[in-house]
Amino acid sequence: MPRVLIAPDKFKGSLSGAEVAAAIGRGLSRHGAARTVALPVADGGDGTVAAAVASGYLEVPVEATGPTGQPVATHYARRGDVAVVEMAAVSGLAQLPGGRLAPMTATSRGTGEILLAAVEDGCREIVLGIGGSATTDGGAGMVRALGAVFTDAHEQPLTDGGQALAGLHHLDVSAVRERMDGVCLVVACDVDNPLTGPHGAAAVYGPQKGADDLQVAELDAALGHYADLVAAQVGRDEREAPGAGAAGGVGFAGLALLGAQLRPGVDVVFDLIGFEEALEGADLVVIGEGSLDEQTLNGKAPAGVAAAAALRGVPVVAVCGRSTLSAGDLRRAGITATYALSDLEPDVERSMRDATALLEHLGEQVSEDLFASDNH
Repeated sequence: MPRVLIAPDKFKGSLSGAEVAAAIGRGLSRHGAARTVALPVADGGDGTVAAAVASGYLEVPVEATGPTGQPVATHYARRGDVAVVEMAAVSGLAQLPGGRLAPMTATSRGTGEILLAAVEDGCREIVLGIGGSATTDGGAGMVRALGAVFTDAHEQPLTDGGQALAGLHHLDVSAVRERMDGVCLVVACDVDNPLTGPHGAAAVYGPQKGADDLQVAELDAALGHYADLVAAQVGRDEREAPGAGAAGGVGFAGLALLGAQLRPGVDVVFDLIGFEEALEGADLVVIGEGSLDEQTLNGKAPAGVAAAAALRGVPVVAVCGRSTLSAGDLRRAGITATYALSDLEPDVERSMRDATALLEHLGEQVSEDLFASDNH
């Protein structure tokens, strides 16, 4: 009986990766044509903790500060002394009340609070996925939650947010260093932007977080001032390091103040969930994503799965909500066939609402197309 590895990402706004994998698996197994293994994947952003939990990590609930100060009930994942933290789940755009953007004041404090909870719980290796952030505060909120002291010219605690960094007069990170001593922090990061300048955190990502041109300039100057003080404190300047501008400067804080290692998100997640081991002995890999498009090919999890499978000569099919990729794009990505919900249900709202049943049907279709001859 063929062994099928089902390794989808989430269908954003519809189903988690685990729900997608389960639905496809039910369809594939309906006629007993295949033995399936479900292993949801992610790329270091939204869905990273869910992928870890689906692969056997425990979900640890925690309450932390959202990007505009409101409490957020969230969780991290843990196995042994390894923790997986997802910035999007606490400091992300999806956590903004009413979706109201706050480019100047949004804080990464909640991300630091979850890191602190994991450290205090005995975790010695922490993976931090930083995609989807709402912040441009240089990771200042994160490191302050870990014990750093930021004060203004009047020796008063600095307020949160990127704008406030313009008034930073003194910082003391000794407590952070002590707290993080012996902790290995790996940041899942897929961009190489510096902290400041025309390719920096404010210029490139600020507008997506609601900043206009004047605000972008103000944030960039504030981040530059902050970087000056950090360099004076730690004895090196990390503002130009590739990835320093990731997640509004969280990459910078990780490098300069937390001794973090920055790695591509897909690689980090694959290591976490044991993807290479799961790929051993597979006769087919099924990938999945809500929208299979140009972005998929640019470092997203499904493309990473397809590339890893191709190296081992394992065929790959894709199940998606819709696909805008050409036959040539798919072939170059190592994808031999695509099955889209839009082929069954063109109405997007109905397709999202009925995604589970439609995915089961597509799973059955994959089974019939690929394994029918094996059953006769």
